[in-house]
Amino acid sequence: MTPVKMYTTAVCPYCVRAKQILKAKGVDQIEEIRIDTSPEQRDHMMQITGRRTVPQIFIGDTHVGGCDDLMALDAKGGLVPLLQAQ
Repeated sequence: MTPVKMYTTAVCPYCVRAKQILKAKGVDQIEEIRIDTSPEQRDHMMQITGRRTVPQIFIGDTHVGGCDDLMALDAKGGLVPLLQAQ
């Protein structure tokens, strides 16, 4: 399965939902980067995504976006193939 990385904060309900969706699709490991405890990681996230909000989800080298973007990708059938790509 393709590695998943997610920029998160401790109290973000969208982060929790995104993790639930990914786990339901068989993802057993998510590299979680907490930007609420690491200001330099927040700056890095904003630099590479152009966004300030969490979650910011990467599947492999693909920036999926936030939770709504993840749900939209799943709804159109693109999430599972992206997770299974090597």
